Amino acid sequence: MTAPTATTAPAFRDRRPSRRVPTARVVLYCALVLGLLATLAPFAWMFLGSVKPTGEIVAHPSSWLPRSATLANFEQLLSKQNFGLYFLNSTVVAVACVLGNLLFCSMAGYAFAKIEFAGKRLLFGLVLTMLIIPGVTTFVPLFVLVSNMGLGNSYLGLVLPFLVTPFGVFIMRQFIRDIPDALVEAARLDGAGESRIFFRVILPLTRPALATLAILTFLAQWNNFLWPLVVAQTEDHYTLPVALALFSVGANGTNYGLLLAGAVTVVTPIILLFLALQRHFIQGIANTGIK
Repeated sequence: MTAPTATTAPAFRDRRPSRRVPTARVVLYCALVLGLLATLAPFAWMFLGSVKPTGEIVAHPSSWLPRSATLANFEQLLSKQNFGLYFLNSTVVAVACVLGNLLFCSMAGYAFAKIEFAGKRLLFGLVLTMLIIPGVTTFVPLFVLVSNMGLGNSYLGLVLPFLVTPFGVFIMRQFIRDIPDALVEAARLDGAGESRIFFRVILPLTRPALATLAILTFLAQWNNFLWPLVVAQTEDHYTLPVALALFSVGANGTNYGLLLAGAVTVVTPIILLFLALQRHFIQGIANTGIK
């Protein structure tokens, strides 16, 4: 038997799937990369500028990379009087507000989601209405109320107005509403009271929402500037944003190196908190209906 010649060999077509990436996907990836770079650029400039001498920061034309990196800005920041106290004040205020929101907002969210009572829809409608009211419109009445209570220039005055927020109540209500009612009814049939159901059944299931609320509350209170500026009347109650704004301006103008070093100091705890709770934060955002 003779071997088939090249002219008689069967022709097979290459049917392997094409590995060409669609043009639309390439355009999408390019747009996402550009968006990421635009988002990270200010942070990169902040971190790089914090290790530059003031002359390099204000030089024209300026450069991204420092020609002579230095930690003098951080040394000057840490050597400022009472800087540790300012950092402690910010930590106390932010942590207290986070703990208050986690407890009270989750309790209110549980009541709106799983308990039937008279005026429930009306009260929740008021909560939603408060979400669209700008905080500036309530700033002066809130300050007058805190002052009349004798809480001016105190930690309680810095914390009390932010222990419960309408946004926190909304987040917790949306998340708890998706928890099966059968769990709550089974606990009630076993004789558990509402407080026990909340702490033993509901609260352990709301970790993603609690992580989301913790990050958002900590971010808002850690960066809060206007309220501490008005309420804190002495240096022993200043928070970091207030202290940086007051002490970074010298007689000859703004000390940009000190400002950037202070900004890095303020941003770092937020980044660490987000990295620690990132998985729960993403899950909480996905499950609470926030788009």
